[in-house]
Amino acid sequence: MDWVAIRDTAKNTLLDVISILKTVVIVYIVMTFLNGYVIANAVVPTSSMSPAIEPGDRVVGLRFLRDYKRGDIIVFNDPDTPGRYLIKRIIGMPGDRVTFMPEENGACSVCINGKKLSEPYLPEAMLRDAAFTDLSLTVLEGSYFCLGDNRNNSLDARYWEHKFIAEDDVVAKAAFRYWPLSRSGLFKDPQYAVDTAIIPYQ
Repeated sequence: MDWVAIRDTAKNTLLDVISILKTVVIVYIVMTFLNGYVIANAVVPTSSMSPAIEPGDRVVGLRFLRDYKRGDIIVFNDPDTPGRYLIKRIIGMPGDRVTFMPEENGACSVCINGKKLSEPYLPEAMLRDAAFTDLSLTVLEGSYFCLGDNRNNSLDARYWEHKFIAEDDVVAKAAFRYWPLSRSGLFKDPQYAVDTAIIPYQ
């Protein structure tokens, strides 16, 4: 029996195992860093953001994008249920006065600082609901007012006990969808109509 050959084979095998373990550890450290400080990987379970995000879509949010603006889709800590994440769209910015304007046929629209907000991403008109039709509030500094795009099937700030999302509770800004591949791509910023331009609340 060639003990030298056996020893060399065992040594090479051990070196290969150590190399693999090093790679696994490095990948783990990198992924932990990315998930903790750079990206937030989420699977969306409900249709509250449809059609922009459908149930089962896999979305990546970027944690370092902190320049939030109206229309951004964000991942944040549920203000009413600690330990749970939600994903909605920013509608009201700090200092904005948010109201709901009744319209014909039982519908209503969001008004920001007295002006109707044009929302091209909505799949259908938002129906009036006594729970929020008379809601009128001013968004606190350092906070946001968030709604789902699928307004008639979204449990959002209109119904929450705590209406605002503090900036510190925002986990990430949704950047792109990577699954399903047929609808993968970056999320586009909505283009709000010029004739409904929003003025600072006085």
